Amino acid sequence: MTEMVYGTVPARAGEPVLPRWWRTIDKWSLSGVLVLFGIGLLLGLAASVPLAEKNGLDPFYYVTRQALFGGVAIVAMLFASMMSPDLVRRLGVVGFLVSFVALLFLPVFGTDFGKGAVRWYSLGFGSFQPSEFLKPGFVIMAAWLMAAAQEINGPPGRLYSFVLALIIVLFLAFQPDFGQACLVLFAWGVMYFVAGASFVLLSVIGGLVIAGGMFAYDASEHFARRIDGFLSAEVDPRTQIGYATNAIQEGGFFGVGVGEGTVKWSLPDAHTDFIIAVAAEEYGLILVLLLITLYAAITARSLFRLMRERDPFIRLAGTGLACAFGVQALINMGVAVRLLPAKGMTLPFVSYGGSSVIASGIALGMLLAFTRARPQGRIEDFLLKRGR
Repeated sequence: MTEMVYGTVPARAGEPVLPRWWRTIDKWSLSGVLVLFGIGLLLGLAASVPLAEKNGLDPFYYVTRQALFGGVAIVAMLFASMMSPDLVRRLGVVGFLVSFVALLFLPVFGTDFGKGAVRWYSLGFGSFQPSEFLKPGFVIMAAWLMAAAQEINGPPGRLYSFVLALIIVLFLAFQPDFGQACLVLFAWGVMYFVAGASFVLLSVIGGLVIAGGMFAYDASEHFARRIDGFLSAEVDPRTQIGYATNAIQEGGFFGVGVGEGTVKWSLPDAHTDFIIAVAAEEYGLILVLLLITLYAAITARSLFRLMRERDPFIRLAGTGLACAFGVQALINMGVAVRLLPAKGMTLPFVSYGGSSVIASGIALGMLLAFTRARPQGRIEDFLLKRGR
């Protein structure tokens, strides 16, 4: 009866997992992610060598670790992309709860590694940043709550998700990590809008966010310093933004040449937060435009495929993951060209960082799982049939 009402696409009975996965996966988005990772390794060869020499390590120490982290991330992405949406939801909720507990205990057991913000757990052989893994878990949790609210006699899931978002934002702000806090709030706002929230309500919430930013400016010297630096008419050439701006200008259209850049010797975060400055200086605008195209294509393709989805949970969770992925890339590149205040946010799959790369792999694996072709009719087909 369901097939008569909604329509289906043919399902091949007894088809093995891998052939079915390959037939239904978004191959263009998968290829784009793999290209991003390859570009990240290429830029890591240029950006991380000066830091390794400064710390007395093997010249390719950070590149080797990036390849290891990336390998784990790709395996996690492929594994997650093979899961059913129900399994993704279950594991996503469990991952959110574990990450949330880890976030709660950061003030007690965490460390700042001399950066002024307690965001990491030191594991001896590496570090773990809970907020990176919290983002995809929160998107899954919030989407589950919002989807449940659309059911008959369902719980007030939108309200619960909003309260949960506020709690997370407050904990992140106290670290302080305003970049991740803004990203979490943005992902929630996008899902809330897709779930049917009015523009007026979102405008009110936006006003509250602005008021919170004004309070943070008065209460946090760290936050105020970054905002003042962003609004200043002059750029101090000795700051990270100054070095990055100069590197981008020097790169021009085609770059100064592979290995010929100098910004990697001046920027302490050239291999992480400001990796785009290294790309612009050595490879020029050409590589930067390629990166922008890849991020935009993955985000746009995912959203277009999700438009055909009838399941509200899949539609909401996929939208949150896709928008968070695209906006994180936008924020990172916007900071480098001084369109946004400094946030301390990595470029997904390109910047160095174990937690960032692995968490991005998990998030994109979930997104690929949600955008796979499934035996169902498209939502527009369902709406047309209802209108007859």
